[in-house]
Amino acid sequence: MGTPDRHMGGQLQGQINAKLPSNNSILPLSAATMPSEPEPERMRNTVKPEDDERLEPLRFSPEEEASLVSESNNQKASANTRFTSGAYSEAIQGYEGALSACPNYLEYEVAVLRSNIAACHLKLADWKAAIAAATEALEALDRLDPPAKKPGGKEGEGAVEEVDEETADKIEALAKSGRTRDDVQRIRTKALLRRAKARLETGGWAALQGADEDYKQLASMPNLSPLDRKSVDSALRTLPPRLAEAKQKEMGEMMDKLKQLGNGILKPFGLSTDNFNMVKDEKTGGYSMNFNQNK
Repeated sequence: MGTPDRHMGGQLQGQINAKLPSNNSILPLSAATMPSEPEPERMRNTVKPEDDERLEPLRFSPEEEASLVSESNNQKASANTRFTSGAYSEAIQGYEGALSACPNYLEYEVAVLRSNIAACHLKLADWKAAIAAATEALEALDRLDPPAKKPGGKEGEGAVEEVDEETADKIEALAKSGRTRDDVQRIRTKALLRRAKARLETGGWAALQGADEDYKQLASMPNLSPLDRKSVDSALRTLPPRLAEAKQKEMGEMMDKLKQLGNGILKPFGLSTDNFNMVKDEKTGGYSMNFNQNK
């Protein structure tokens, strides 16, 4: 699905800021510059996504953030080189290292790295891991720039956009970093393409239904390249019969399991599910059950 973006990313990690020394200057986050006198132990941020509404993410000082961003960018650049050379497993390790260094509140950078990891998993045909990584990228972007909502709470094209204060602050921070909402949309498109591809390759009713939803969302995006739009249109043409086939197959398998269960219950009574027939009433659309003791 293309070469990974060279923008920055990160993982849900952070630290408690070091204690300020007497001159109120903040010490760089580096082992080589650790003060000789004791200071509070630095801890990683273990805030879970479901706690976001209750706890604000821990933030670094500008100096510390810049140091971490530089470290993360260096690791990402190395991972990009590995990806280009076809060393996809090593590239994943590099991107994960970049995530470890990056402050978790930099949602755009997190999303870029997660999307790059999804691209690696696609190359390795690890569809499940690709779906998971792409989904994490999309979730980070949604936190940064939530999809527009239609009246009544529905999301989609032509929606009336509602931007709360927190989202406005994030968008302002994004602008200060030199990136725009168009950049967010570009990464969202890549992550959706990667997840849709992985879901399509996974097969099965649920995965194909998810792929269909992703491709429909992609079809409404104006920033698709001609090649990507051709791929999306092709997928939307071929998905309906595959969906129908997968649905019929899985429902048949489910009915077989139910029949086995029913036969196990009825066997002590000298009966089986073959003694019962469901007959549809064409007028009402309802069903009635007929019993045939001779079967």
